[in-house]
Amino acid sequence: MFGRAFAIAWALHGVDEGGSRGGSELRKDLFGALLQCEPLFVNKEVMRPAYTPDFLPHRDAQTDQLASILVAALRGDTPSNVFIYGKTGTGKTAVARYVGKELIKKGEDLDRRVHFIYINCEVIDTQYRVLQNIANHFVKEWKDRVPFTGWPTDEVYAKLKTNIDAEGGVTVIILDEVDKLKGDEVLYNLSRINSDLVRAKVSIIGISNDLKFTEFLDPRVRSSLGEEAMIFPPYDADQLKDILYQRAEEALKPDVVSEGVIPLCAALAAQEHGDARRALDLLRVAAELAEREGSPGVDESFVRMAQNKIEIDRITEVVRTLPTQSKLVLLATLLGEEHSDGGGLTTGEVYDIYKDLCKASGVDILTQRRITDLVSELDMLGIITARVISKGRYGRTREIQMSTPIDSTKVVLQEDELVAGVMGVKPRKQLRLI
Repeated sequence: MFGRAFAIAWALHGVDEGGSRGGSELRKDLFGALLQCEPLFVNKEVMRPAYTPDFLPHRDAQTDQLASILVAALRGDTPSNVFIYGKTGTGKTAVARYVGKELIKKGEDLDRRVHFIYINCEVIDTQYRVLQNIANHFVKEWKDRVPFTGWPTDEVYAKLKTNIDAEGGVTVIILDEVDKLKGDEVLYNLSRINSDLVRAKVSIIGISNDLKFTEFLDPRVRSSLGEEAMIFPPYDADQLKDILYQRAEEALKPDVVSEGVIPLCAALAAQEHGDARRALDLLRVAAELAEREGSPGVDESFVRMAQNKIEIDRITEVVRTLPTQSKLVLLATLLGEEHSDGGGLTTGEVYDIYKDLCKASGVDILTQRRITDLVSELDMLGIITARVISKGRYGRTREIQMSTPIDSTKVVLQEDELVAGVMGVKPRKQLRLI
């Protein structure tokens, strides 16, 4: 369906929606026509996860607690290392960055040397890259920078120590998504860095969604880095509404959001463990869709459209990155459901279809026990549901069903050449034991 913005573009060039005139004329001023539509946003970046507002609703206690730990830096002392835990979208990163920003400002006011470094370990996930980024934070001349690759790790670490000591003062390093690091060698090195420094001090803040993350660390790392712990609770629907009203006031023009939009975004996000990021994404995408349609405002229908779009985008990304064996298990579930008379599939039924797919594609067949594990992983990702049910005297089994749209999932699976080659396999008819 064409949005109003595109209809305007066609009309300005005397072209009906059938495109009776050549497309080359339209392309001469493609964006000029679109720019005639009134934007709904004043500052879209306010709705992005990277934005740090000047005020964080319902996070006063966490902000004060972190500030009380880091104030030691303004006195020239080494702040305790901190681990911050909480589910996605609970304000962990926003609070840490906000407190860091305020720490730098106060340090400048007091003429104290305080440095603040933020590293996203989902992107920068190796020891070399983490040490390189910290070392280069203090480098002004390009020629003095540690290269992207090529140096021995101990040389990068030595450069980092030299650079930090040359600056002096206190450096606070945030390692966001710290559980995504490949190995804990970098955490070990950073945990002992203060004993190698003469003129400077370092404090580490680790942020993770996984409460059990530290259980798998080297005990020496755990004892030195886990000096303080903070746990961020999920937001409830009312708190999410406050966050959305605050951001909407900065991001969108006045009176473009219908009355029920923000409560709906908050309610939907509250169902998913109080995820503020999810709530903000819903409102932002809803406004983007309304803007593209040339609508004068955002109503609840655009929120529903945004919900569908975000879910499809999530499914696409998750399915696309699955290992081949997991894709074949997913395809087995999908094909089984397509050819069933309704109801879920048993683990045995999925396994039989999976074996046929492996034979057709030349892929090694895993044991049924391993496939049961892969089914559990797909269930955790939200792509399928696998509930344990009783079969009476036949024991217990899992009832497996797709929880994502079959057509959308199939389109993504077809991007994998091997999987696409067995998409036409038909499950053999089976007699179920009731």
